[in-house]
Amino acid sequence: MSVKTLDDLLKEGVEGRGVLVRSDFNVPLDDDRNITDPGRIIASLPTLKALSDAGAKVIITAHLGRPDGAPDPKFSLAPVAKDLGERLGRHVQLAGDVVGTDALARAEGLTDGDILLLENIRFDPRETSKDEAERGALARDLVELVGDNAAFVSDGFGVVHRKQASVYDVAKLLPHYAGYLVATEVGVLRQLTESHERPYAVVLGGSKVSDKLAVIENLATKADSLVIGGGMCFTFLAAQGLSVGTSLLQEEMVETCKKLLEDYGDVIHLPVDFVVTEKFAADSPPEHVAADSIPAGKMGLDIGPESVKRFTALLSNAKTVFWNGPMGVFEFPAYSAGTKGLAEAIIGATGKGAFSVVGGGDSAAAVRTLGLPEDGFSHISTGGGASLEYLEGKELPGIAVLET
Repeated sequence: MSVKTLDDLLKEGVEGRGVLVRSDFNVPLDDDRNITDPGRIIASLPTLKALSDAGAKVIITAHLGRPDGAPDPKFSLAPVAKDLGERLGRHVQLAGDVVGTDALARAEGLTDGDILLLENIRFDPRETSKDEAERGALARDLVELVGDNAAFVSDGFGVVHRKQASVYDVAKLLPHYAGYLVATEVGVLRQLTESHERPYAVVLGGSKVSDKLAVIENLATKADSLVIGGGMCFTFLAAQGLSVGTSLLQEEMVETCKKLLEDYGDVIHLPVDFVVTEKFAADSPPEHVAADSIPAGKMGLDIGPESVKRFTALLSNAKTVFWNGPMGVFEFPAYSAGTKGLAEAIIGATGKGAFSVVGGGDSAAAVRTLGLPEDGFSHISTGGGASLEYLEGKELPGIAVLET
């Protein structure tokens, strides 16, 4: 990657300097505001620890959820500050605001090695503004917190596809560096797109074809096999003329799927059986049916065992695997076997030397929820949307700005 990295910054020296870090702490919380998957916090630790240990005055920006540009207690980063402090083994202050009086006072009081987490950056509407001047004003306020002779470290890979104040505009105002996480993620994605070994298998799940259309179109020309599961596979089945009952269906995408199957039918692989039920509920009784026999009043919530068997055979000789999106509703135990079986197939391929990447988001959560070994994969990404946009061939603003 033709950008300066955190190691370059550490060589220059950070002792006593303010360093603004953009991390990705958009972690899932339960109803009691307990963190249910700390993967993104854990991934941020190497960069934050390196800066703190080297004596930097570290100020972190991050977001949680979509608070609509105004303070909202249920989106406070308080649970993150607590968890982060415990994992780092040191106190992490949480400012009561983003760039207000509390943030300023705390920033001024930082000593070497201290870490301050600003409150949810999306509490400030300027963060996500389409107006460059508004975003620039917030960026200048953030730079004021770190003072003279400061630096910016981009380490929130999950947001680098967004042109936002704390991701993009601050990098135009300060010397900028890629943190360990961002450098690793981009290196992995470059390997996937530029120097992958064949056979190259792509596994895509999730609910909507429209969300993954560009990546399907792009990767269908590059992959040797493209497995499609999850809710979006039913639109492909409908394109083949099959009845999908009450399963998730994007009617407006049926013709598009028909065209994809015409163009890439030799590459695209669809499930041959499903676990169906009457309603979307964990306790709704499951029934196993063939793909061409989904009853009119039932919906598919997982791929079936025969599909898992076929996909496992397909992946067994792969040398490169990219997986994004679960095969079913893995959060419901009765409908998790498809995702688990598919993940185990990828782990098996990895064990035989394949380079495997789990593309963030729900897939990463599934690995942890289903108790699968994280080291069974070559890399688990922290950014689903960013990974997909990179693989679509789009420029990621938060990466492009680091190259300037």
